[in-house]
Amino acid sequence: MKSLSENALKILRERYLLRNAQGKTLESPEGMFRRVAKAVAKAEENYAGKEAALLREEEFFEMMAELDFLPNSTTLMNAGTGYGQLSACFVLPVEDSLNGIFETLKLAAMVQQKGGGTGFNFSKLRPAGDFVSGHGGQSSGPVSFIKLFDFATEHIKQGGRRRGANMGILNIDHPDIFEFIGLRSNGKRLRNFNLSVAVSDAFMHALEKGEEWELINPRTQKVARKVSASMIWKEIVYQAWLSGNPGLIFTDTIQQANPVPSLGKIEATNPCGEVPLLPYESCNLGSINLSHYGNRESRKIDWERLKTTVKLAVRFLDDVLEINKFPSSSIKKATLANRKIGLGVMGWAELLIQLRIPYASEEAVELGAKLMKFIQDQSFETSSELAKERGCFPNWEKSKYFPDHPMRNATQTSVAPTGTISILADTSSSIEPLFALAFQRKNVLQGETLKSINPLFMEMLQDENLLNDSILEKVFEKGSCLDIQEIPKNLQEVFRTALEVSPEWHLRHQVAFQNYTDNAVSKTVNLPSTANVEEVEDLYKKAWREKAKGITVFRNESGDQQLLYRGIKSTGPEFKTCIR
Repeated sequence: MKSLSENALKILRERYLLRNAQGKTLESPEGMFRRVAKAVAKAEENYAGKEAALLREEEFFEMMAELDFLPNSTTLMNAGTGYGQLSACFVLPVEDSLNGIFETLKLAAMVQQKGGGTGFNFSKLRPAGDFVSGHGGQSSGPVSFIKLFDFATEHIKQGGRRRGANMGILNIDHPDIFEFIGLRSNGKRLRNFNLSVAVSDAFMHALEKGEEWELINPRTQKVARKVSASMIWKEIVYQAWLSGNPGLIFTDTIQQANPVPSLGKIEATNPCGEVPLLPYESCNLGSINLSHYGNRESRKIDWERLKTTVKLAVRFLDDVLEINKFPSSSIKKATLANRKIGLGVMGWAELLIQLRIPYASEEAVELGAKLMKFIQDQSFETSSELAKERGCFPNWEKSKYFPDHPMRNATQTSVAPTGTISILADTSSSIEPLFALAFQRKNVLQGETLKSINPLFMEMLQDENLLNDSILEKVFEKGSCLDIQEIPKNLQEVFRTALEVSPEWHLRHQVAFQNYTDNAVSKTVNLPSTANVEEVEDLYKKAWREKAKGITVFRNESGDQQLLYRGIKSTGPEFKTCIR
């Protein structure tokens, strides 16, 4: 088993390893991986017998214990325990009735209690002040219920170990859109929600033409009022500049990629936006640690080994669906009808460093597209093979794959943010650039601070005979190696960090990976604190034109909660905040 970092061990002890009623830890990290491998491989017995299941258990164990691949946190926490809920992502419908709203809230609480994140589109709710039949009252509107959901989440720990996460979405033609846009702009309100506006192509065309936009009452389907499209747009980009919220999801782009369009329109995503789902669907995620597939000496990728891991990971995720326990019959029915999985990546920045390729380069973007296409192709092939072994997903005949491509899973790939599992794997998160070469992660593990120094940077200093107190002092102070004269310029470029990479490169990486991802890509486009509103507007428009499924920006020193601080000797002011 691969040795774990000190930070990984802290998180495992706090959140993942099983405990008894007195709080005493009952398993080791190796025991956790064995527990998960054994539980997931049990599904293999249904198709190949006990002996084959034992062989798969060893393969699954080695893949996780070597940190080549890790499933989403809920699988690590719950597999092989009494909980059994292994899905990470859920979308729950919010109907326009008090009973419907509170039934959804109850179900969300059950999901979050066992580690799942939830996404909602509140656009069916009538606007504030609208007529309520039966008692002649007035509706309080969707924003009031978003606040209620947020309050409830605050008091429900996911899996008993961490606070829950939500995505709140409102369509851009809802009469309460302005109130929604401003929800995250005043400090600490909505601690447990990311917000996104659901934007249609029709709105973007109206914006381009300078036209008015109709706001539609969802109860009556009549026009409530007309406003200029630019007025809504300016408020969106200003609030995003101010606080990082709202992001955008592009509903027409998402629907074009819907593998089962006859089942309805996808209107919501999971909390971080990487999995668009139909009502009541859930999804299981896992990520490959790309930093284990680059050779620092040859500066090449081990494609054959990567292929082996992709195929095994897809099988693992499909097995998770087999043993999964669902919080309701409606979620079970919707999930198993399409059997969506989402295989993604982490360690992209570190792979580029191993290959000595700057993140902000054409070569990096082209390699990102090539690599994700490879993963998508191998995932598709494996799902097709599983379909022949186990049968297609039940809605296959209603899907875009019918009749030419037998498929076990309606989707196979998704790029998640990998916030915690990338710490466990001791690598960079998702497809993000390095946040800093040395940084502090604050307000985690009940207020504890975790300090990190990038090991590849330390190895580079040693290889180049640059490992000395003078250089380390400078890097530890500011978390960057830019403008340190002793370090060659080409290496400074390779080790550029998130705030030293122009926003355009952030977006180009997102689009490159999105082009070969079935679901979506969770990516934060980092902006310096000096960025202006026009830059945010430009990024939002480019994301739509480039067919991204959504976009989130974060301007340094904005927002309401500090999580990451550059450098390990001071407290900032540079930080990044986002629960996406």
